[in-house]
Amino acid sequence: MKQALSMAGIALATVFGAPPEAQAQNYPSRVVRVVIPWPAGGSNDVVGRMVMQKLSETLGQQFVVDNRGGASGSIGADVVAKAAPDGYTIMVHSTTHVGNAHIYGKKLAYDTMKDFTGVGMLSAQPGVLTVHPSLPVKTTREFIALAKSRPGQINYSSSGNGSAPHLQMALLISMSGINIVHVPYKGGAPQVTALMAGETQASFATVGTVIHHIRNGKLRPLGLGSTKPSKALPGVPTIAASGVPGYDMSPWIGVFAPAGTPKPVIDKLNSEINKALALPDVVKNLENQALDPSPSTVDQFNATLKADYEKYGKLIKLTGAKVE
Repeated sequence: MKQALSMAGIALATVFGAPPEAQAQNYPSRVVRVVIPWPAGGSNDVVGRMVMQKLSETLGQQFVVDNRGGASGSIGADVVAKAAPDGYTIMVHSTTHVGNAHIYGKKLAYDTMKDFTGVGMLSAQPGVLTVHPSLPVKTTREFIALAKSRPGQINYSSSGNGSAPHLQMALLISMSGINIVHVPYKGGAPQVTALMAGETQASFATVGTVIHHIRNGKLRPLGLGSTKPSKALPGVPTIAASGVPGYDMSPWIGVFAPAGTPKPVIDKLNSEINKALALPDVVKNLENQALDPSPSTVDQFNATLKADYEKYGKLIKLTGAKVE
């Protein structure tokens, strides 16, 4: 009788699921959906597609990108928060993810820190204060002086309320005392298109998103939001060294999974992502996009999430940034 019960238990275990370790060994056994909560063309999309293509090759299953733009990434994030925590729905998102928690608050249909787990970081994406060539400024100091002489007359674009470009400019506004008007768009690509068309006069954007437009003279860089210079923009100083001492905002792009996804699956994804980030062609392609490969452990990435959650909360409270 006991033997029969034991055999029945084994059969049930086989039917209803193997232990997490066994799940990780067999993972992935089918297509993995990769939600990128931004339109195609922005840094999240470029980096996500590049790395996920490598995972498709090394793991033998397709990692299929699903762009779900809107509401600063919160629409796509909601899809992932509600997905089964089995590793077959993951997300490529940016620092904006933690900012949204404070920008939208209870309007979000999910809990940023409880409904997701960090898988690993993909890249750092330094931002640069950029202007349309028609604006008569060549440095951050000149931009601040012009904005002070024209309060409320200069518009700036961002990739959405609560996005990194929004908060980068909000911090500059707070630290410099200027008054300029925010015009949010649904993603990095539309944001830059608006700037190039002259719909807005200024914007923070990732270096990778605007580098080609800067090189061909269609946009003008003024200052870097990070504390370090960019190899892609030699000669462009940091904002901190250009009249706003202490300025520092360095966004990142990372991979997330729904909370409750088995740790062995998370660890396997993290390992494969880090391997992909070390491949010479990936490193070269990221650097060509002015992005820094930034592999991390699962614990390191989740520690960064927690620290930036606190940092962005303080910044948003300080600047009064909110959904408009």
